Parts: sequence; C-alpha cells; structure tokens
Amino acid sequence: MEESSVLLCKGCTLWQGLLLTASLLTFWHLSTTADVTIESLPPLVAEGENVLFLVHHLPENLTALAWFKGLTNMKQGIAMYTLHNNLSVTGPVHSGRETVYHNGSLLLENVTQKDTGYYTLRTYNRRAKILSTTSMYLQVHAFLWKCGRLATSAQTSIELVPPSVAEGGSVLLRIHNPPENIVGFVWFKGTTDFKNVVATHFISDRKSAVWGPAYSGRETLHSDGSLLLHSVTQRDRGLYTLRVLRTDMGKEETQVQLHVYTSLSLFCNPFTSSQLMIQPVPRYPAEGEGVLLQVHNLPEDLLTLVWYKSKFRTPVLKIVEYNRTINSISWAPAHRRGWMLNNNGSLMLQDVNEKDAGMYTLEVLNKDFNIEKAYVEFYVKKYVTQPFVRITDTTVTGGTSVIFTCISPDTDISIRWIFNNQNLQLTERMTLSPTKCGLRIDPVRNEDFGEYKCQISNRFSLKTSLPVFWPR
Repeated sequence: MEESSVLLCKGCTLWQGLLLTASLLTFWHLSTTADVTIESLPPLVAEGENVLFLVHHLPENLTALAWFKGLTNMKQGIAMYTLHNNLSVTGPVHSGRETVYHNGSLLLENVTQKDTGYYTLRTYNRRAKILSTTSMYLQVHAFLWKCGRLATSAQTSIELVPPSVAEGGSVLLRIHNPPENIVGFVWFKGTTDFKNVVATHFISDRKSAVWGPAYSGRETLHSDGSLLLHSVTQRDRGLYTLRVLRTDMGKEETQVQLHVYTSLSLFCNPFTSSQLMIQPVPRYPAEGEGVLLQVHNLPEDLLTLVWYKSKFRTPVLKIVEYNRTINSISWAPAHRRGWMLNNNGSLMLQDVNEKDAGMYTLEVLNKDFNIEKAYVEFYVKKYVTQPFVRITDTTVTGGTSVIFTCISPDTDISIRWIFNNQNLQLTERMTLSPTKCGLRIDPVRNEDFGEYKCQISNRFSLKTSLPVFWPR
C-alpha cells in the first residue's frame, strides 16, 4: 500500500505532518461532503457526563481522519487516526479525555462547560486530499434535570381560565404539560409570524419578558409561560399560538381560540350572536363517555361543512364532510366508529379517550364561497395516581447537594413541594426544574433537614406522596 502523504513529513511529528499537508491542500480545495453526519449521544449533556460523537456515512476511500476543536482553526487538533495502520496520534488540544475510533467517532469523557463549542471532523484520502468536513456544536449544561418528560406523546396544551370571557374581563392562557427541557417561550397573536409576537421569555434570563410587535400593554407573562390578558376587547379574540423552545434545539407549538363576548350577550346567552361558535357538552367528559361538539349560529346558506381533528386543514385528520347540494355525508380517516353528525352541524363523539382530547376545527363554506372557521377544545377527565419521591445526594468539595424528584406516570399535572407539612419556601440555594418535578438544594444546610413530600394535581384530582426524610 502506498504510504499516505499525510505521514511523509521529515523532521516533524505525525500531527504536524497532517497539518502541513492539509493546510496546503485546503488552499485550493474547500469542498465538503454533505453525506457525513455526526450524532451526539446523549443529545443533552451535563457536566461530568460522557458524550459520544457518533459518525455516520464516512467516505469509502478515506485513509485518515482528524478531529478539531472549533470550525476552522487547524491548530486546535484533538486527534488523528490513520486506518491503514490503525495508528492514533494526539493533537495539541488533546486533554487525555478523548478517544477516536476507527469508524470516526469521538468519545469525550467527563465533560465540563469549557468543552462547550464546535467540533469538526475532517476525512482524507491517501493523497491527503480533504474528502469531507463536518462540524457539530456541543452544549454542556451546568446541570441537567432527570425528571419529567423530555419527549413523549403527551403534548403541551393551553386552557382558557375562565373558558368564556366578556369584554373588559381578564383571561389566563394557562399552559399544561410543558416539556421538562425548556429554554423559553414565545407567544404569538395568530400564526408564528414575527409581526404577531406578543412576548418572548428565556428561562435562564432573570429579566422580564421581551415584548413584541403584537404587545398591547395589557398582557402579563407568568414564570411558567402562561399569558394573562387584562381588560380584553373584541380585538383580542382569535387564535393564539405558543411556541416552546427546548434545550435539544427542538420546539413544540400549540394553539387556542379565544372568543370575547359583550357583557350583555354573556349575561343572557353568549351563543345568540351571529358568530359561528362551538361548545363542548360536557366540557370535561370522563374516559368512555360521550361529548357533543355543539354548533351555534350555523350559516343558513352553507354549501358544505367539514370537521377536522386538528387546528389545521389536514386531510389525514379530516373527520367528516357534509355537502348540502347533494345531501351527502362522507366520513374520512379520522372518523371513529359510533361518531355521528347532527343536522345542525354538531358532532357527537362516543366513547372518548385521552387521544380524542384536543382541538377540533369546523370549516363552513357558504353560497358566496366564503369560508368561516370555528375551533373548540375539550379535555378528558382523568384522575392522578399517588406520586413518590426519590432522593439523590452527592458530596463534593464545599458541601453536600441533594436532589428530590417527584415521580409520577401522569402528564398534564401541577406539582408543589411540602416541607415539614408546610408549603416549601424557596431559598437562594434551592432550584426547581421548569415543571417543578425536580427540587435541588446546593449546598444543604441544617435548616434543610426534615420531611419532604410532593403533591400533584390536575383539573379533577389531587394526590400527595408519602414523606421522605433528609438526612436519610
């Protein structure tokens, strides 16, 4: 086998030879290969943990590969690996915690926040020509909560409190079942367009919310992301969108439709106006019961109406379509056995479960070919189970820290902590996770010794864990 020109550098180290050859060739060769990808395992990393940069789709004709700290600085070499002789050579910034494998993957052990930054992998052929350059960013967190959901089927939802609001009143857009790995919240009045931003808030930023173009001066953003609207007017009605930003760079979005009634119509009957509206009856059905999505003010000149199990016009989530012209009803993929469409457009859902809960959309087309939409959301009544508390303690230089974790299989819950039979009063040494399922005390002092319990609740029930004691 021909000796790689990467290694043909007289009077210098193998790493310097790689740098010399690669830097000369990079002058006229800057192309990259999109096929090579890097995956971080685990995706979220905290101080003291190990992380593997798993490489996929390496070029077939490579003979050497090298890892660098940063994007373009060739002097920040971590390690080089030559495949033809299974030789590994450490670089200038190798800390003794890095290992390069024959498949290109890089293991970084016992990470610290100083390890945060970009990491770049380059592959070479036997002429030292660069075959690919691929980079990824590593974020090392000071602490990573291990409780709550990181990514489950349970979705973030919004509840209007109260469900009906009159002009001049206040309404809370309360968030339920947020993810645990939250970076921040963004509220939009309408769709996710910059001009519709009401407020932005990042968890790590102790400052108040940053208000956007759609801010009216009557909104208050709570620490849990919930949005309070004061002195509402007819201009406030419509769709509100919440975007939850996560530490894994992902995001979740959910929406709610706000109806604002005049004080007189609410006192008499909020459904006597001409606006198309939907009311769930009952609002909180139990699992196995039925719920009627009752339609009010259906236009008399309608041509067609369509129900969707969604807040969007999505064919796969279409339930039923009614065509008055030919007097036909056609059921679609999201229909379930036993569901019925009434003459007034109301939809009867039988034997509902948690998967049936959520937002429904009614779309009506009239004779002038104008489309009118209405939205409704309902929740399925579910009772919580008793949680339990897990204790994790660590002793480090400077003292002992302890983490209490409230363990529960339930989603869409609120959590509070009880210390010596009273609501826990947080101090500067205490940190709650975003959903409050985790409580960290660092460092622990004598006044923290005692009995701890967690209490979970949803809209329908409340349960308290058995007590645990610290020190154990």
